[in-house]
Amino acid sequence: MDNDNNLEKDKNLINNIDDSESEIEKTKLVTDNIENSEAEYLLELEVPMAESLKMKLEKIKEKRKKGESFYKSKFETNSNSKILHETYDNLAAGEKGDDKIYSLAGRIMAIRRHGKATFAVLKDFLGQIQLYLNIKNLGEDKYNEFLDLDIGDIIGAQGTIFKTHTGELSINISDFTLLSKSIRILPEKWHGLKDKELRYRQRYLDFIVNSDVKETFITRIKMIEAFRKFLTSKGFLEVETPMLHPIPGGATAKPFITHHNALDMELYLRIAPELYLKRLVIGGFEKVFEINRNFRNEGISYKHNPEFTMLEFYQAFVDYNDLIIFTEELLKFVALESTGKLKFEYRGNEIDFEGSWDKITMIESIKKYSGIDVNFDMDLDELRKVAIQNDIKVDDSYGKGKIINEFFEAFVQPNLINPTFVKDYPVEISPLARRNPLNNNLTERFELFIGGEEIANAFSELIDPRDQFERFKYQVKSKDEEERISGKIDVDFLRAMEYGMPPTGGEGIGIDRLAMILTNSSSIRDVILFPLMKQEKDI
Repeated sequence: MDNDNNLEKDKNLINNIDDSESEIEKTKLVTDNIENSEAEYLLELEVPMAESLKMKLEKIKEKRKKGESFYKSKFETNSNSKILHETYDNLAAGEKGDDKIYSLAGRIMAIRRHGKATFAVLKDFLGQIQLYLNIKNLGEDKYNEFLDLDIGDIIGAQGTIFKTHTGELSINISDFTLLSKSIRILPEKWHGLKDKELRYRQRYLDFIVNSDVKETFITRIKMIEAFRKFLTSKGFLEVETPMLHPIPGGATAKPFITHHNALDMELYLRIAPELYLKRLVIGGFEKVFEINRNFRNEGISYKHNPEFTMLEFYQAFVDYNDLIIFTEELLKFVALESTGKLKFEYRGNEIDFEGSWDKITMIESIKKYSGIDVNFDMDLDELRKVAIQNDIKVDDSYGKGKIINEFFEAFVQPNLINPTFVKDYPVEISPLARRNPLNNNLTERFELFIGGEEIANAFSELIDPRDQFERFKYQVKSKDEEERISGKIDVDFLRAMEYGMPPTGGEGIGIDRLAMILTNSSSIRDVILFPLMKQEKDI
């Protein structure tokens, strides 16, 4: 249900991350005839290879020739860094814990050697903890074995808890096992991994080096869990609808096209699940929702990715005013469940989820934020003249509704920082929404804006099959390419509507954009685990 068509306006905001320079030495991968290469590791095909890597690789190969194993099958743990800190952080400096032997596993992130004693930092999923090793406890051979390990290696370790005289909680190691050897060298500690292209392309490395990135995605995961928890508690059923559509529909967007060989038919990756979810409502499922991916073959900006996650839900016998109340309750719940708070900072603005959220019509908002009076009583030429006077570009094909929407996007949307419901959108840009009974030019539709971004799009669904048929035909004839592609008439959906669709409220919420706000992330790529990137350039 996302009808955001502002990609052209975002061109100046696109992150130029694919052209950024890495802080880690750039290498190129030689892929010619790779299958016949004598290299044992992919690393050996990268040029230039740093001298430190060459030395490390030579050492590893020598050990392999001697029969040493670098990769174990399992390791039994009985604790983790978080539990140990929660249990023993109250120890005094120099104090020992109980005699219990703790077993945990993780990646070595730092090693500091001090003669016959060594300190190391072990990082697991929930945090990190210091290891203490000395030659007396381990014996000379085992101690030297540890000294031969590298930062990035994954080990299992056992020992007892104590605090150093400087107050650092530590594990006095009595035994350890190398579980997996890191062939490559992690980014240098003090500079970290800041190059955005490398971070997005090699997200695994991002997680290893930047702990705050993991927290961003944990918040996102909690968000999705909270959505499911709230909706199921209200009697909604989670469903799954097709990703491959014979006809693109449910939104105005350019689809990705593919071909099914066995059936010899053209298919489209879905741009929205809306028409299938409505079929379920027609079939008697009165409350349904789906959380899944949509795909749109469009541009990329700080708030647009070609594949993105949406929540869509539909409820019979309610209208858009009911959904406004429902949405405010839903998003406050999700914010508290995932972050524990209702006030956020996003792109330099303070955002407050508390209190009652603002509500305003589109035409009222234009007057409020620009001082310009626009309405459907004006003739088309007059609207165009006012638009030109205010530096708003309008296409010759635009009707009154699209021109009024251009005023809104130019003068209003950037000012909607705190949560604001904007109601009553023009029919011309709302092909699936019910007409407003008080004004035939408008629909019972709202969008929710937070931080200047569209977060939700909802309406009282159009349930009149005759009206829907007319709007589909209008889209097919449209001069707008995206609208025309998306406006292919879905005959089966019209057939379903003709059996009778109950009054229904439907809504789509952008998971990625909401995650950006709740985590203060400046780009949608910061909240998508593996965002689409340009293909790596080979030589």
